[in-house]
Order: sequence, then C-alpha cells, then structure tokens
Amino acid sequence: MVGSDENHPGVIRPSNVVGGLHPGVGKIGAGMGQNRRALSTINRNIIGAPPHPCAVNKRGALSENNGISTKNPPIPAHRPVTRKFAAQMASKQKPRIPEETKKLVQSVPVPAESEDCAIIDVDDYKAASAFPVPMFVQHTEALLDEIDRMEVEMEDTSEEPVVDIDGNDKKNPLAVVEYIDDIYSYYKKVESSSCVSPNYMAQQFDLNERMRGILIDWLIEVHYKFELMEETLYMTVNLIDRFLAIQPVVRKKLQLVGVTAMLLACKYEEVSVPVVEDLILISDKAYSRKDVLDMEKLMVNTLQFNMSVPTPYVFMRRFLKAAESDKKLELLSFFIIELCLVEYEMLKFPPSLLAAAAVFTAQSALCGYKKWSMTSERHTNYSEDHLMECSRLMVTFHQKAGNAKLTGVHRKYNTSKYGYAAKSEPAHFMLEDRS
Repeated sequence: MVGSDENHPGVIRPSNVVGGLHPGVGKIGAGMGQNRRALSTINRNIIGAPPHPCAVNKRGALSENNGISTKNPPIPAHRPVTRKFAAQMASKQKPRIPEETKKLVQSVPVPAESEDCAIIDVDDYKAASAFPVPMFVQHTEALLDEIDRMEVEMEDTSEEPVVDIDGNDKKNPLAVVEYIDDIYSYYKKVESSSCVSPNYMAQQFDLNERMRGILIDWLIEVHYKFELMEETLYMTVNLIDRFLAIQPVVRKKLQLVGVTAMLLACKYEEVSVPVVEDLILISDKAYSRKDVLDMEKLMVNTLQFNMSVPTPYVFMRRFLKAAESDKKLELLSFFIIELCLVEYEMLKFPPSLLAAAAVFTAQSALCGYKKWSMTSERHTNYSEDHLMECSRLMVTFHQKAGNAKLTGVHRKYNTSKYGYAAKSEPAHFMLEDRS
C-alpha cells in the first residue's frame, strides 16, 4: 500500500515506513535518517547534473522521493547494496528495474510545482522523435555539416601548394630573406619609372624603330665580346630608350648614344670598366674621346642621374627562382627576353611582365604544354591569362630568330657557353590556341 507525505503532496512513501524511519531502527535510526542525504543527491554528485533541465533520469526521480513500494522492506542507505547501486550509477551501468516498478512510476502524478517540467527519461528523450530538437542542437549540427562539406570540397579541388622558395636561403645573409618580398614589391611599384612611351620614336625626326633595333642588336654582340655582366646589357638598353624618349638625336650620333649608354651602365654595374678608347675602337673610331665624354655628360643630366631603376633582369632572377628552374630553362628564358630587347613593339609591356612571360614561354616550350605554377603566379602576380599576349609575341620572335636580319641574339645563344639555347623548339602550340 502506498501513502502520501503530508509535507510533500504527490510524493510516494511506503506504508510500512513510520515517520520516514524504518522499523527497528529507533532513535539512532531517526538521527541517521535526518542526517542522511537523498540518494538522488549522491547520484547527482557522482554522475553530474542532468543534460537538460527538464530531462531527469526516472531512477534518480524515484530515489529522490524514496517512493518505490515493493513487497520487501526498503533498503537503508548504509547497506552495501546501496553503495553497489551508487557504484553502478558512477560507472554508467544501468541497474535492472522490475517491470512492475516501471508501471508504478508511470502512474505517479507529477508534483504541482513541477507541472511545467515533466520527468523525462534521458534515453527516451534522445531517441524519441516526438520531441523537437533544441535550436542550439540544430545550429551545431548544421555547422558541423557545413564544415564537413567544405572539407570535402577542399579535398576535391586539391590545389597546388605554394612553395617557399626562400626556405633554403634563411642562413644566407646575402639572400636577405627577411626583406626580399618587400624589395620586389618596391620594384613592382616603381617599375613604371623605367618604362617609356611605346611610341616615343614618333618624336624623333631622324630616327626610326628599325635603327633602334640595329643598334641594340650590335650592342648585344659588343656586350658578349667584352664579357660583361648580364645586368649591364639590360641597363644599357634602358638608358638608350629613356634618353631617346626625351632627347632628339640625329642619325649619325645614334651609335655614340649606344656606346655612351654602355659606358654608363658599366660604371654602374661592373667591377672592371672598359676604357673609353676600347669603346672608340669598337665603334671603328667614328667618334673621339671628347665626343664620348660630352655625350656622357648630356645623358646623365637629361636622365637627372636616375640610374637605379628596375630592369627585366632583376625580375628574371626572382621569377626563375619561383619556377625552380634548371640551367636549361634559365638559358632559354634569357634567350627569349633578349630577343624582345631588340623589338620596339615590346616596349608596351612593363619589365616585370616581360620577365614573367619569358619564363612562362620557355617553360611551355620545354614541356610541350602551358606550364605556370601557383608558386610562379604568387611571386610574379601574373596569371597565365595575363601573360598570353606577350608570350605569343615571344613565340613568333623565337620562330624567326634564325632567319631574321638581326641575328646577334641567335648567334650568341647558339654557342656552347649558352647551351645552344637558340636551337630549342619554339612553343608553336601557343599560337594555335587562340581561345
């Protein structure tokens, strides 16, 4: 028989319990009963609070009310069986509860003060589809699904990683790894100062672009015979174009402009500078020493002594490193870009784009397909589409290099010193694909 506690209506107590004490316990039992904590409190301390404020284990609720009525008398809390029960709870093992006890629990009315928070079995709460999933659970699951989807997409794309091209030079103080990116960012920013108008020859009344090409082709051979540094050649061409874009020059003085520009470039780049007499001799004594020195003075004043400008060469070195080039790719790239030095129409491209397109064209010629890595794109800031116009022009120059009237570059790169780079097959397929 089941009775009701006067102080707690709706809480079930066994009928054979007198005043909340078990028979035969007496005053000592009464004292122990007053100091004894409810089993639900012990269980809560052991296994933690319920996962949801309205989701409570049925077993915990029954233990709190001490309302299970069975044929056998209740088991005191100090009995070993109760400790075993608590240990089972701590290890999350489900103790076996008789079916009649479950039916009895279902018939127990909910206390008035907790009508808005019904007792729900945690396991039933998780499994039952009748209860809606809380909003925070839905949000978390949606977020996890989105993360999984993004991971799958990233795996599918499998983008090519960008290589750290400066990783092996961190201990080399000459590589200035800490500043190298800033240096080339500055070069890209100021390279426009080294560019000239692509139609500046229109203001020259006695010169044309054909004459410019002949002069530079001849200077490439002079540079090769004097065994000068590569930087000197690019600086020489840059000085010529910047000077002619400002100063009108008569035809018979054009060669003087060329040798003077090479003298200035040598003073800027070389350790051992050719003497003026050597330049006069190479010009077939067409000019005197005074002519060379006067032209030197005029040129540096016209250019306002601005010699520190980025040429295609400084970009070539960086972009070849990004392409992880070997000697064959390096020589072919320089062969292609030196062909462009002779061509007046290539002045419309900035030095960085010329260098990037030369590396791209050489790579494609050697591989037989368009090759431009993510690392190269990252360090050049040019995509393959940006390079195609310039690259196609380079392929046409490569095709006609051996049969052109100006063959100075072809002869230079058709030697063993330059790996016979001029004999490499051009990337014909780049001209066929015009889409």
